[in-house]
Amino acid sequence: MLNTWMQRLATGVRARDARFDGLFFTAVRTTRIFCRPVCPAKTPLRKNIEFFENAAAAQAAGYRPCLRCRPEVSPGLPAWGGTSSTVSRALRLIDGGALDEGSTEDLAARMGVTDRHLRRLFLEHVGVPPVVVGQTRRILFAKKLITETSLPFSEIAFASGFTSLRRFNEALRATYRRNPKQLRRWSRPEQPKQPDVRLKLYYRPPYNWDAFVRFVESRAIAGLEEVDASGYRRPGIDVRPCGDEHCLIARIGGGDANGLRAVADRIRFLFDLRANTQEIGKHLSKFPLLGRIVAKRPGLRLPGSWDPFELAVRAILGQQVSVKGASTLAARMVAKFGAPDAKVYADADIASIGLPKARAESIRAFARAMAGGEIRFDEAVSSTELIGRMCELRGIGPWTANYIAMRALADPDAFPAADLGLLKASGAASAARLEEMAEAWRPWRAYAAMYLWETLRERD
Repeated sequence: MLNTWMQRLATGVRARDARFDGLFFTAVRTTRIFCRPVCPAKTPLRKNIEFFENAAAAQAAGYRPCLRCRPEVSPGLPAWGGTSSTVSRALRLIDGGALDEGSTEDLAARMGVTDRHLRRLFLEHVGVPPVVVGQTRRILFAKKLITETSLPFSEIAFASGFTSLRRFNEALRATYRRNPKQLRRWSRPEQPKQPDVRLKLYYRPPYNWDAFVRFVESRAIAGLEEVDASGYRRPGIDVRPCGDEHCLIARIGGGDANGLRAVADRIRFLFDLRANTQEIGKHLSKFPLLGRIVAKRPGLRLPGSWDPFELAVRAILGQQVSVKGASTLAARMVAKFGAPDAKVYADADIASIGLPKARAESIRAFARAMAGGEIRFDEAVSSTELIGRMCELRGIGPWTANYIAMRALADPDAFPAADLGLLKASGAASAARLEEMAEAWRPWRAYAAMYLWETLRERD
């Protein structure tokens, strides 16, 4: 598949176009090194280049990551970007460390498939088995921490998912032909020793930062998060844009290096850093209703969430009230009961903040379902299945369930068709009619919703 469309990207490779970063890697047969499309090194002859869709496949073929362009900082592919939903969800679990100590058999069991079937799907859609993907991601994250932080190697080893310092050292020597000390001498950390860790998290341009901030700022929960043009902040987290480098700088506090990979992945999720906005925009711009706003506001992202239950509570509060009204209620709730926690909220007197009893009970019912494991924001559960389970809960309808799936699962095709704003922006007479219109926007209906909401802002 890659070879059929890679020819069309040759111009982009020569131009070192950042829009292609992470969509593929170029491996040089003569040096046995693989690079990002933006590598500053001299472009090799076409006959000496081999293309790979991901870093794991390049490493499995015997190529080493380039020390100049650093494949470990590549934005990567969207978790939902594959043609197999099972593979996409498994990749998210691997990102979360499912294979650091567990086996592929355990991963397959969580996905509800056999180990053999999961391996077959990975070979078909990724090119390598799951265990290779897990190993590659551990190595690349370790290299990122070596280059960008001053953390001790022992902390980096465990933060990257290695079960021992010996395995960490062996893996780096086998991959880079250098030990950790040599790698750090080759590219000294960009920051001095300090209590906080700063990481650069890259994305493919364009990124419409202003639109992202407007959306998240108006829905921020006071007492938990602060959002403005300069960045996003919550306890222990400070994320800011990084000028022309096509990255965000995340300052992570707390002192627990073991959680760094999970926090970095959560930030990528919240800011939708893996999205291929070029592909999304190209598809949606075909439709007259969306074409103008896509051209005017390129690079819209799908804001994720920091915590699924936190997002679910905010969504339920938003039923039949304004965005500002829901934010006010959320702030009251946090002030009285603390940060949303399913076990706490399951028995809390939520109506006491001035909420209608029916809506308060919906939040309590959702909390009980999460605390009891009936609702799990686990990549082992498909978005369609989760939406169905949520709609079985009292007070949770298709609008709420789809909105939660959009932002808590980052499902690019979830679509809250009953949303009054979407109905107004689209001119559709009913949710059923809007559903019909939106069929053509698949698999990017969630992004279409973001663009439609953006048209309303222009009208205000």
